[in-house]
Amino acid sequence: MHIVSITTDFGMQDYYVAELKAQIYQRSLDVRIVDVSHSVDSHDIVQAAHFVENVFRSFPKGSIHCVAVYNYYQKESSFITFEREGHYFIGPDNGIFSLMFEDLNPTEVYEIDHKLLGLDSIAKIIGWTSNYLANGNPINEIGTKRSEINQKMGIKPVVVGSQIRATIIHVDHYENVVINLKRDKFEKIRSGRDFQIYYKQKDPITMISENYGDVAIADVMCSFNTAGYMQIGINMGKASSMLNLNKNETIQINFLNR
Repeated sequence: MHIVSITTDFGMQDYYVAELKAQIYQRSLDVRIVDVSHSVDSHDIVQAAHFVENVFRSFPKGSIHCVAVYNYYQKESSFITFEREGHYFIGPDNGIFSLMFEDLNPTEVYEIDHKLLGLDSIAKIIGWTSNYLANGNPINEIGTKRSEINQKMGIKPVVVGSQIRATIIHVDHYENVVINLKRDKFEKIRSGRDFQIYYKQKDPITMISENYGDVAIADVMCSFNTAGYMQIGINMGKASSMLNLNKNETIQINFLNR
């Protein structure tokens, strides 16, 4: 039994997810499919990379992670596969994997010869490739080794003096807003200093909470989620809509001199 995770921007109102799963099962019933998300915003490779990067290590080694987001990004789109940390990845060469692995070397990556194989849709490409890898076939025989891949630069926090300017990269189901700043970087720059987190409101957040119970109901809080990213939420409330905080907006953190 092999595990195949799938992440798409297909949504759930159409048959596209079922078609993708059908193409995987058509080639092997000895597989367990795990849905990471099908609610990635259309063509949003940054959001998709965030999801997969933060979950794939929770799967057992040998798992196959299929990403179908912004699949047809140019007239002659190409699809790639590679192995990293004992896991296999399959998806379009649109820059999404360089967002997950900044050090991804093109020589690690193989292009899937989908036209030669007669695979005319992303569902068939993923179905065929996942089955090929699940059967233990060598990845270096799956297609042509790449000499280059599409590279994208993710948005990074900007540090200027005693200030960090970070960016909202995701709004989760509970409407917590997730910020592209991890705890280790925050603590390193903080260096024990007091701080003020500004997020449109006049009064800044001045403490990091460990859970919602640290603040009163309806109060704004800042914490770090299980993936280590800073997030702003409201106890028993919805931070994004109630505070008018949206993706790609800036959060400012000021550190106070001792």
